[in-house]
Amino acid sequence: MKTSEIELENELFKSVEEKTPDYVKKLNLIDLSDEKEFSFILKREHLQPYDKKKNPEGLNLKEWLDNYAKEAKVSTAGIRGPQNILYPQDTRFPINLIGVVLATLAKSLVAKEKYKGNEIIKIAGREVRYNSQLYLDAIARIQAAQGIRTLLPKGKKTIPIWLASFLAFKLDLIGGEYITSSHGISVKNATKDLNSQGSQYLPEESMEFVNKIQEIFDITEKKGSYEIKFSAADDKLIDDKTLAKYDDGVNLYTEYLKSGVAKDTNLDLINSLKGKIVIENVGGSAYRTLSRVLKKLGIDGKYVWFNTEEDPFFRSIGKYDHTPKGEKAFYDYSVDATVTAKKPTGEKFFPVIETMNYDEKLKNMPEGTVVLITDPDHDRLTIAQTESANAVTALEEAGIDYIKLNHNTVLTVFTANQAFLMLMDFRAKQLKSQNLWKNHPRFIIKTTASAISWDEWAQKQDVKTVNVPVGFKEIANIMKKVELKIKKAPDEEVIINDVFGKEINLGINPRLLFAGEESGGMIMGTEDLITSFAGRKAIAMREKSATEAIIVASALIAKLKNTPLSEYLIKIFEENEIAGRFDTRADIAYYNESEPDINKLKEAKKAGEEQRTKNDLFYLSMAIALKEGKMKPDDIKLVLNNTFRSLMFDNIVSVKFAGDGTYIEFSDKYIEIRPSGTDAKTKAYGGGTDKASIETYANVLGNYSGDRNEFHKRFIDDNFYNSAKDKAMEYYLEFVNKDANNEVFVIPKYNWE
Repeated sequence: MKTSEIELENELFKSVEEKTPDYVKKLNLIDLSDEKEFSFILKREHLQPYDKKKNPEGLNLKEWLDNYAKEAKVSTAGIRGPQNILYPQDTRFPINLIGVVLATLAKSLVAKEKYKGNEIIKIAGREVRYNSQLYLDAIARIQAAQGIRTLLPKGKKTIPIWLASFLAFKLDLIGGEYITSSHGISVKNATKDLNSQGSQYLPEESMEFVNKIQEIFDITEKKGSYEIKFSAADDKLIDDKTLAKYDDGVNLYTEYLKSGVAKDTNLDLINSLKGKIVIENVGGSAYRTLSRVLKKLGIDGKYVWFNTEEDPFFRSIGKYDHTPKGEKAFYDYSVDATVTAKKPTGEKFFPVIETMNYDEKLKNMPEGTVVLITDPDHDRLTIAQTESANAVTALEEAGIDYIKLNHNTVLTVFTANQAFLMLMDFRAKQLKSQNLWKNHPRFIIKTTASAISWDEWAQKQDVKTVNVPVGFKEIANIMKKVELKIKKAPDEEVIINDVFGKEINLGINPRLLFAGEESGGMIMGTEDLITSFAGRKAIAMREKSATEAIIVASALIAKLKNTPLSEYLIKIFEENEIAGRFDTRADIAYYNESEPDINKLKEAKKAGEEQRTKNDLFYLSMAIALKEGKMKPDDIKLVLNNTFRSLMFDNIVSVKFAGDGTYIEFSDKYIEIRPSGTDAKTKAYGGGTDKASIETYANVLGNYSGDRNEFHKRFIDDNFYNSAKDKAMEYYLEFVNKDANNEVFVIPKYNWE
């Protein structure tokens, strides 16, 4: 059995080993240690469930595909799921080697049909998760067998998701494959598919290859088998030399940064910093790439690092030997530093940060030290700073969370909503001081779940705001719409519709100031449009980048000198007369994702999905009914007032469909309830003028069972209730497709070699 020096990881390994049946342990259908060409023969038997006597070769792939397709239709960030970390051919889990092979083959076949007769080149990358290198090997060898060239980092080592995305666009590739599950729990993994823009697949793009897998299954059913070829490990189409010329793309990315957030003004500021900034790597892929970027920018001496070693267990960060209810079991809160939970005493705490041991690691560092926490694929950022305990009263009044490190010091932990407001404000002030602001009208793109303080700030600064559903692919979709309008009519006003149906005039030849989401991902726009080698234009990159956020944050920290970030945030609130200063997010998980027994996991997840869907439909059906004139705002107030008698809903302004959830707008706050696009969870967000109020509303509404009462049924009959999801999808697609940039990608003649 695999072992670790970490006791908690050993417990995880032991549990997985005990819960894995012998027939799975014996599976060796695909042996990637064979470096020669070989084939995997998919059999009819593999499609059916395993039965020791009747079907000992069963892999239950039909059921796997059904679940995979369901995920593809709603996924916000790749098709994610748990895996058997010790036996990756275990098809009982959503992510497994056989599934990765089938998906890769299907995507290859779709690409060959679309680009028949052309040279097809993709990029592939990974972070540090269990089995990631195995999956990367499989992807490269299958694509090579199909005549597709795959660009890889030297030695198939890690790169961040934003670098893979950037290179897909910059080098004009047809797309890429990236293996990650973002900041998710250690046993999860996913394939995040990138299109020719470097953007994550939209659901319709995912369904193209899902349907192709079904075609493969149909052939297998009819003929009894289907041959899947793997190239030799040293096939010339498996290319780790091209990216090496650009230092894995770091050279190209550094040039891009210098045209935007890393101009001399910011670099000089950072180099003027007297102290050091801490970068928390969490055992992920940031250090290997970011350290080179910082060195090329000449600012690497201004940082110290925590947890530089790459580790799929993430240095035990976020890991506990008991559940939130106190039950004895391995439990993973993920590595999302902003996650909050409650102890049995009811005390709120940060379970992920608690495992980072900052009380010890930061004790000898000066007060005011900033910690920049990134995640395993290095696209999200959390900002924290040590402050005097004397600041607690001001922090609480401003709604800024903190952790007591010792008697004299606290660690302020800024939500992304708070951190990114500071970064966009700082960026705007820089552009104004450089006399660049007036050259273009400015706009931001934000997810509906992000802070209303962003909307208020933007309105005060004469910056237009475009709201979109959760997911960076939604942000990228707006970027592409804007670019198409600029390209077709550069002297005309750009008019865009947001997800609420609001028409927004962005002005003539606008520039993106900022795009981001409350979960910690952001990107900045550039003054000059970004140009690919073949001449494609972009207003910003398609994936969130913690590197961009780190550079802007570092410049701000240097500019502030000895002034705490919390004071700067409060100043922004005051300068812009922002009322909705407070924000919150409640993550309601309906089961333990780390459960190693797949049967228990499936049962718990299924039950959890049913709870998630009931909760979602309770609100969603009312939002759709209001949109279609079946209900009025007063009707919704009646339903909610009689469902949640401890709360008051008389000041509701509107209830809106947000593309993937329900946005309840009050006169003094908003609450958004949305089902997770990747798991059996409900996400409840809130923003407004009173922190206690939004926390209460978000928790109560997010945890509601979804049971329909007589008031709900009075306005919404069963037929309408059952069709609400389909109606919502129609409205979502209408938003996505309006003014869509459907320009066909033309593979250029590559000259970057």
